[in-house]
Amino acid sequence: MPTEAPAPGAETPWTSSIPAVASHRADALEEHGQSAEQETTASLPAEASTAEAPTTGGSDPAPQPLAASIATAEEASVRAEARETAVEDRPRWLAARTALIALAVPLLTLLTAVRLIATHGFLWAEYHRPGFPADSYGFDTQERLRLGSYGLDYILNFAPHTYLSEIETGGATAFLASEVEHMTDVKRVMLIALTAGALLFIAALFASRSLRTRAPGAIRKSLFTGSWLTLGILVALLVIGLLGWEPLFTAFHQLFFPQGNWQFRMSDTLIRLYPPQFWVDAALAIAILTLLFSLVLMMLTWPTQARKQRALARRAQRQELQRKLSQ
Repeated sequence: MPTEAPAPGAETPWTSSIPAVASHRADALEEHGQSAEQETTASLPAEASTAEAPTTGGSDPAPQPLAASIATAEEASVRAEARETAVEDRPRWLAARTALIALAVPLLTLLTAVRLIATHGFLWAEYHRPGFPADSYGFDTQERLRLGSYGLDYILNFAPHTYLSEIETGGATAFLASEVEHMTDVKRVMLIALTAGALLFIAALFASRSLRTRAPGAIRKSLFTGSWLTLGILVALLVIGLLGWEPLFTAFHQLFFPQGNWQFRMSDTLIRLYPPQFWVDAALAIAILTLLFSLVLMMLTWPTQARKQRALARRAQRQELQRKLSQ
């Protein structure tokens, strides 16, 4: 039913419908505003997550780290270097390395023989062998063996000179000061020679590295050449010794002991312990051992047909590997 408009000047009762209509419209507008805010707030996280999400399309791969790139480049360089090394037909310094191995054979063979003779066993055999000259000044075999063992030990150890100078025999000092001085020189020469031999052996081992695979037959040829060289040196020394032992003995001492303190009287302890016959026997024993070592090495490295065929087979395998790597 339509509502009549109030007369002019009349007061509007508190139950009038006009304020109710205005209030209804305000409530509707308020509810519409709240729903709009909720819709806007709900849409923000989705839009933000959409904006913050990175692009992971298949056409754009992730960038590779710098460290991985460097490692890959280094591995490629190592592989290339290994390939070039494997393809090389001739090892570096081949002539010098084989020459070093060949020269090491006579020196190491001789030093080995000398070291085997400088033992208590040889000393005992010399003092007890028939025909060895007795000491005309009173040393019996046991005293000779005792004092001779002290002298032998002194040239092979690192003891001071008092090791010999304090030894007594018959209530007196066994060795004179000049004798101790000479034995100290012998010790120095012996230790230097053994050290040089050990270093030469290590150098020969390093020189032979990779030769078996990269130069088949090179090591065997070097050892075979060295055994012949040893025999040649041995024969030359033997001829010189037979022609004149005294000149050879003198030349040896003048070479290694130029200070000239190696000459003694027949009554001195060193001569009584190590008479000239002792050095002749020692030289012969060293020559025999060196000869045996050389012959054994020569037989082990003799260029037989089977050894040549094995070297040729290894060379053919290497050539095939080089062909494959060079493709």
